[in-house]
Amino acid sequence: MSDTPPPLLRLAGMVDRLNLLFGKACAWLTLFLVLGTALVVILRYGFGIGATALQEAVLYAHALVFMGATAWVLQRNGHVRVDIFYQKFGPRSQALVEMFGTLFFLLPVCLFLGWASWDYVSNSWATLEASSETGGLKFVYLQKSIILVLVVSLVLQGISDLIKSIYRLAGRLPTSEVTHG
Repeated sequence: MSDTPPPLLRLAGMVDRLNLLFGKACAWLTLFLVLGTALVVILRYGFGIGATALQEAVLYAHALVFMGATAWVLQRNGHVRVDIFYQKFGPRSQALVEMFGTLFFLLPVCLFLGWASWDYVSNSWATLEASSETGGLKFVYLQKSIILVLVVSLVLQGISDLIKSIYRLAGRLPTSEVTHG
């Protein structure tokens, strides 16, 4: 018997690694949030210098921290969960709840968000929308694209979680209970 996982599990593993790396990279942006915000405050109140581009860069990073790392948080079961009943379920029942939640809540909400934001993002790209502030960044279209990054990464993570849940239910992958720490 081969130690090579089946193709769908390999796909799930690739998605997990991608979201792990992207999520960790986004998490490191919090250092920039602190330093950038401190610098904006020091420049403004200490020297009377406005730093619009830096202030907007902090806003862009803020969006990436929260929307870019969301799939990683989902992967790690770090999202907010009202688990009054879920915590008492066994691993197989938890896998069924995860599948149901992914199929009937996560994926439809992501697809709706992608559909609803597509024109918003594409119109911004069509005009290469820039900041309306003097000295602002010329990349508003990139900031708006973070919405689609959120959608794509969450959909991919949802598919990965579905694959793993199906393999768990079939007894071909060890069950794992969600732990909150």
